[in-house]
Amino acid sequence: MDDADPVGFIGLGHMGEPIALNLLRAGRRLVVWTRRAERVRELTSAGAEGAADVGEVLDRCEVVLLMLADAAALEEVLGWDGSAFAHSLAGRTLVNLGTVSTTSASAFHERVREAGGRYVEAPVSGSRVPAQRGELVVMLAGDGDLDPVERLLAPTSSAVVRCGDVPAATATKLSVNAFLVSLVTSLAESVHLAERSGVDLDVLHRVLDSGPMASAVSRLRLAAMLERDYAPQTAIDDVARNCRLVLELAESAGAAAPMARQSHELYSRASTLGFGADDMAAVVEALRR
Repeated sequence: MDDADPVGFIGLGHMGEPIALNLLRAGRRLVVWTRRAERVRELTSAGAEGAADVGEVLDRCEVVLLMLADAAALEEVLGWDGSAFAHSLAGRTLVNLGTVSTTSASAFHERVREAGGRYVEAPVSGSRVPAQRGELVVMLAGDGDLDPVERLLAPTSSAVVRCGDVPAATATKLSVNAFLVSLVTSLAESVHLAERSGVDLDVLHRVLDSGPMASAVSRLRLAAMLERDYAPQTAIDDVARNCRLVLELAESAGAAAPMARQSHELYSRASTLGFGADDMAAVVEALRR
């Protein structure tokens, strides 16, 4: 892949849009498509080339990045769900930035290879703010030479980490997510306990932000919980879905995952309470209520 060659980008949602914008700022030529036409117009105003459909992206680009909600969305977009004619993937490299199950990742890898293409998984760790800043962590796995893919994704990330063969990057991402979800759930429990115990919340805020457990994640979510400001970085419904993927992986691997199981129950409850589209910090409301 030459640096001047057009790169396809499918999926311009909450995470896809800032990633695509960073690639444009780095001088990449992008051909973009997403279901919402206004998102395509936003990217074309920033310098991208819009495509009429997925087929046009695949016709014009040998390398195509996908940032879609889940495995079902990827299957639908590629025509694998039976709703449309499956697009030709011969000679194409598909780079999946989204998070799916390890079972789906393996199936996609095999299916793309059988079609004469190459499947590379590159799930990212980080929410919308790190995506906007180009500070995601990319986990990379796939066959063949991955150097061009790593160079392509460098402007979107603070680190690109090679994980091995598919589905190693997905398994790594889900293991990372188990830590992230448990971290925010524990933070919510701490806030709820302090509130019910009459602790001065300004004091709690200062202690947690100043202590050895503080991180970018804890600082962002602690402020959101205390201010009840749940502007979405990573939505509750997405976290609940990721919890399910973690639990599926744990079951298949014979691993215990009690914290992920409890977290899944709490995020699902927060969604039921009406916080599904809000940031994961809103999990504290499942405890407050």
